[in-house]
Amino acid sequence: MKLGIINGWSEDDFRYVKSKGLSCVEYCVNHKYDSDEFLKGAPKIRELSEKYGVAVGSIGRWGMDRLDENGNVMSESLQHDKNLIDAASMLGCPVYNCGINRAENIPLFKNYEIAIEYFNGLIEYAKGKNVKIAVYNCDWSNFVCTPEQWEVVLGALPLLGIKYDTSHCINRGDDYLKEMRDWGGRIYHFHLKGTMYVDGSHYDDPPAGLDQTAWGPVFNLLYTKGYNGMVSIEPHSGKWKGALGQWGIDFTIGFIRPYIMPEDYAVDGKNPYMP
Repeated sequence: MKLGIINGWSEDDFRYVKSKGLSCVEYCVNHKYDSDEFLKGAPKIRELSEKYGVAVGSIGRWGMDRLDENGNVMSESLQHDKNLIDAASMLGCPVYNCGINRAENIPLFKNYEIAIEYFNGLIEYAKGKNVKIAVYNCDWSNFVCTPEQWEVVLGALPLLGIKYDTSHCINRGDDYLKEMRDWGGRIYHFHLKGTMYVDGSHYDDPPAGLDQTAWGPVFNLLYTKGYNGMVSIEPHSGKWKGALGQWGIDFTIGFIRPYIMPEDYAVDGKNPYMP
């Protein structure tokens, strides 16, 4: 596994990631960003990636509806996805994360059919580009976010993976260790984001390691399910800001690093001490 963080794509951003001793960066090119501009800037991003020795481990687009209320694919949204798949390919990024919203004016079974068709189209588009497609387990403009939907959509698409974040499962009141046990083999990208409840109510999403997630069992499942991708720090707290937030990032890096297998334990990317 490689430890990285969500950040931007300027030279200062690369310099920052490198200064933290991290080997990769994740880009969230969300609904407010023009994917065409990002794609045009990909050659410069690639130069910076090579200059600083920081790989682009993941690109995703959150918060964008892909269907109108009647289930029609929005052509502009589809083009954004294609642009970012092309950018990922150009940057040597192995995974593109996306979702699909539920169209409210059509039945659920029809939404499933359209979701399967949409993701399959992205998988086909990404063929030959060395980019895998993953659906994120957040419900922001996305309804394919729990095992109930994965059984249908991922069941129909063996090449579709999951971008997994334990906090979303916890915040729904579900069992993240069970989800990882059952679906860990389909995880293509993983977020490190803490979450914390007090007296039954959500308090904050503090830095990983200062929260209530059982990170030891989480990494146990990642390893034993064969995950060998990026684990990406997502600073998401409403309380850990400024200097406190920067210290929180440093704490998470120090907290998580012992869970990352040193490269000299691996042979062809596999731990020789595991069956």
